[in-house]
Amino acid sequence: MPHAKTVLALRHLAFEDLSLLRPVLESQGFERFITLDAGVDDLRDVDLDAVDLLVVLGGPIGAYDDALYPCLRDELALIERRLADRSPLLGICLGAQLMARALGADVKPMAHGKKEIGYSPLWLTDAGRDSALAPLAGGQPVLHWHGDQFALPPGISSLAETPLCPHQAFAIEDYALGLQFHLEGDPARLEQWLIGHAGELAQAGVPLDQLRRDAAAHGPGLRKALSEVMARWLER
Repeated sequence: MPHAKTVLALRHLAFEDLSLLRPVLESQGFERFITLDAGVDDLRDVDLDAVDLLVVLGGPIGAYDDALYPCLRDELALIERRLADRSPLLGICLGAQLMARALGADVKPMAHGKKEIGYSPLWLTDAGRDSALAPLAGGQPVLHWHGDQFALPPGISSLAETPLCPHQAFAIEDYALGLQFHLEGDPARLEQWLIGHAGELAQAGVPLDQLRRDAAAHGPGLRKALSEVMARWLER
């Protein structure tokens, strides 16, 4: 029986799942989707040889908080194994921070306790314009939702930046991609994020109505950008 192209997603919150990324991956020939929940499912015996793409999703805990959340140690070990195998790996938000940490880079809160939450465009570096992120060079706003940031792993270039966060993306050759921002978030499911992160949003003073308006305005462009970015990355 032919091997079904398999995606394994590591999830930290039920509503921060593959979302818009799943139909894009299906269009690229992926057929089998497995989701494991950090802190619930045992990650120590995952057969990575049976996984064509590993996706590590976002979440509200710190990539350095393994003393509080021991499951992060198993996630880091899994990411380290994947990187050592030089096999396809995509990290989103917390996932990208865990990738950076696995590669020896620091992850820490942003300066002055600032958070970057909302829709705004990226500025692509020269390396970014030559990467899979090239479709974002036109100023398409993306969804930012983080209070921590990663330093760049040794020898790795930044692909994108914003005024608040100088490192928004990095790639390891053509097999691993870390994104601090969200392309996969479905505007139709934004209310789940607003409810699930109510405490953080209130503390940061983020206006919910503005997030709703921006999600509606930028949703179609984000769908297109996600499809183009993933097509270019998977092609490589």
